[in-house]
Amino acid sequence: MTQEQQKLIAGRRAAEFVQNDMVVGIGSGSTIAHVINALGERVAHENLKIVGVATSEKTRRNAAQLGIPMYNVDDVDQIDLTIDGADQISDDFSAIKGGGAALLWEKIVAFNSRENIWVIDASKQVPKLNQYLPVEVIPYGSHQLFKRFAAEGFQPTWRLDQNGNPVRTDSANFLIDLHLPVIDHPRAFGDELIKMVGVVEHGLFTDVVNRVVIGEPDDYVRVIDVNPR
Repeated sequence: MTQEQQKLIAGRRAAEFVQNDMVVGIGSGSTIAHVINALGERVAHENLKIVGVATSEKTRRNAAQLGIPMYNVDDVDQIDLTIDGADQISDDFSAIKGGGAALLWEKIVAFNSRENIWVIDASKQVPKLNQYLPVEVIPYGSHQLFKRFAAEGFQPTWRLDQNGNPVRTDSANFLIDLHLPVIDHPRAFGDELIKMVGVVEHGLFTDVVNRVVIGEPDDYVRVIDVNPR
């Protein structure tokens, strides 16, 4: 199967965990697009009644167009289940997220959810995290923070759009991507980053996931239950 087909079967399987009357956190990215489509079909054809909470403005628009009522995270009492993707997941079930520039909203929704499901294709599984790490920073003082990252050996680069301008998140912040050969201790590194003045959030997600849904190349969907946080 192609990578896109793996995303499709994993996304549709993850959507099956959504039950009637749930408040559902809906993530961002190409894999979650399949989840949104599957939920939209269930709303239309099964009379599924849910409320969605989006992790990005793009997700909010796409889900609303398919008939899913969308609410702000502050407008619900709690989120029953959040389904989101990941850029990488390591053997200890830590993850890097934020390739789509939505890491801050994704983390807010995730940590306000009773349960979290991550949906990936098989290529996203790695023994240790080794992909570029997004860090969301406020614009004021961001160049000073960039220099500090460089001095620490984190090999930072600005996230730029096609016109060479800094990418703005939905909260109007900048993104700096850190390039490390491997992240051996994601919890400790995440603690180090979040204590740096000017850092709003980082893309390391640890101790949050309850279930991982993986689309495999052989047309099989693997579901792994993880100890809850």
